[in-house]
Amino acid sequence: MLRRYNKLTIEVKKIISYNLNGIRAALGKDLIGWLKVENPDMLCIQETKASSDQFDTRIFEELGYEHYWFSAEKKGYSGVGILTKLKPDKIIYGMDNPTYDSEGRVLQADFGDVSLISVYFPSGTSGDARQDFKMDFLEDFHKYLKNLRKTRPNLIVSGDYNICHKPIDINYPKKHEQMSGYLPEERAWVDQFVADGFVDTFREFNKESNQYSWWSYRSGARPKNLGWRIDYHMVTDSLKSKLVNAKILQQVVHSDHCPVVVEIDF
Repeated sequence: MLRRYNKLTIEVKKIISYNLNGIRAALGKDLIGWLKVENPDMLCIQETKASSDQFDTRIFEELGYEHYWFSAEKKGYSGVGILTKLKPDKIIYGMDNPTYDSEGRVLQADFGDVSLISVYFPSGTSGDARQDFKMDFLEDFHKYLKNLRKTRPNLIVSGDYNICHKPIDINYPKKHEQMSGYLPEERAWVDQFVADGFVDTFREFNKESNQYSWWSYRSGARPKNLGWRIDYHMVTDSLKSKLVNAKILQQVVHSDHCPVVVEIDF
């Protein structure tokens, strides 16, 4: 997509991140019809819950997408993907850590001097053991990105972070202070992540409350907009000046999440 600003033509890429909570289920809810209309240049997918031999990938090729998948060893669990109309120079599967790579959580595509990462952070809602696993992942993923930035300084880290950063990002914040996804130590991790040079792209353009990307299936949370903003496009501050727009597509329903968008000058 070409746009002209102040007589300067720039090449804007629309990148969407979407936790599908099962790609096969989403395909059954006309994901392809939506994709044809929305037409992103790149789509980062989380929680595929399938390997690429369990669904027809040709439907993405027919829309002009290269497609890459990194599945969990456990069937029907986790998994990430990247669809892109711009052919990547390189694809990197995982973060060279078998503990997390066995769960299919990180997939990287390099385009020139920019790297796009689709990431699915662990959830800690099932108990203390998984919360501990989540906190370990946060520390190790942050270290991984710090090292990656030595050679790939321009990063777009897109996905389901499973953390609400600030009170504005969650309904009734006081009510959720002791819940995984809004724990003080998780929010402090995001504080440090941002302090280390990452930009929350959505908040560069929208400071309003009630802007969510996930809703529980319980108690009619979505119609009541009792949601959480846990899906992000975080970019290194080296790309901040390249941001054009960011938004949340709250009306799109194939999942308990909705798509989040960033537009950036590549």
